[in-house]
Amino acid sequence: MAARQPFTDSDTADEAVRATCDDATICKRFATSKSYWKDPYIQYFVRSVGERKAPEINRGYYARVQGVNHLLDAFIRKAECDCQVINLGAGLDTTFWRLKDENLMPRKFFEVDFPTVVARKIHYIKTKPPLSKPLIETHSTDSLLLDAHSLDSDRYCIIGADLRDISNLDEKLKKFQLNPELPTLLLSECVLVYMTPAQSSNVVHWAAETFHTAMFINYEQLNMSDRFGQVMIENLQRRQCILAGAEACQSLESQKERFLKTGWEHADALDMMTVYSMLPQHDVGRIERLEFLDEKELLQQLLQHYSICWATKDKLNLGNAQLCYTSI
Repeated sequence: MAARQPFTDSDTADEAVRATCDDATICKRFATSKSYWKDPYIQYFVRSVGERKAPEINRGYYARVQGVNHLLDAFIRKAECDCQVINLGAGLDTTFWRLKDENLMPRKFFEVDFPTVVARKIHYIKTKPPLSKPLIETHSTDSLLLDAHSLDSDRYCIIGADLRDISNLDEKLKKFQLNPELPTLLLSECVLVYMTPAQSSNVVHWAAETFHTAMFINYEQLNMSDRFGQVMIENLQRRQCILAGAEACQSLESQKERFLKTGWEHADALDMMTVYSMLPQHDVGRIERLEFLDEKELLQQLLQHYSICWATKDKLNLGNAQLCYTSI
């Protein structure tokens, strides 16, 4: 019998990162219960609405969801759905089901996360018909390919893998019919920041090397060197959550630099305060009426410490470099 491996600091750090997946889902569940946006599927991953979240947290998640969706949907429309999406560190995200409902489904939608997170998500999908039915409806045969840490259908695939092991990630994705020739949208939300700069650069470089026509959307922390940023880091450290990649989150320039140094042709970045101000103002007005916000300054500080960075390569001349927020 093999000797049991000792539990290391890196195991504790990985466990803390996995817990952030629940935090995000719980916050989204609460915000949707307050009608910030509609998500009829999130209830199948988090049953109870849970304790009240502060209005600035709800508005922050609203900006994140709307901001990411704007670029994601624009890319899929540019490619006329003849593309694939890879959500790196997807957690309990519900984007696949939203895209199906909105007739915006790419040719295939891949999700990757830690094997333990993937095993949970597969369990939810298997046991909740509203989640499994859309997979079956878009699948051509009677049976889905399923094991403990992966589920594969014609249009949706979820894989358990560690993003720090690029060759294993690449091998698993190709095993499940990832097509390097298709326009590809890669998405990561508060994922790269938990890797060292070298590890996240490897992921970004692998993506640039693998796909000739692609867009990478990265949502994560920003301005980590100021006092507010330091408090954010300290709060996460208290939960054993280490931001190993905080160095790339110093500024919008450092966010863009990570992509431009690793083979991407074009990169842009905005802080979330700017993104929030560019979202459709009639809907922003609607959500601002949902709850009274006492401290507008706190919301501003929070949004100034997150960003969306997006990078493109465009061999097929789809016009990816023109995708931005001015067109909302």
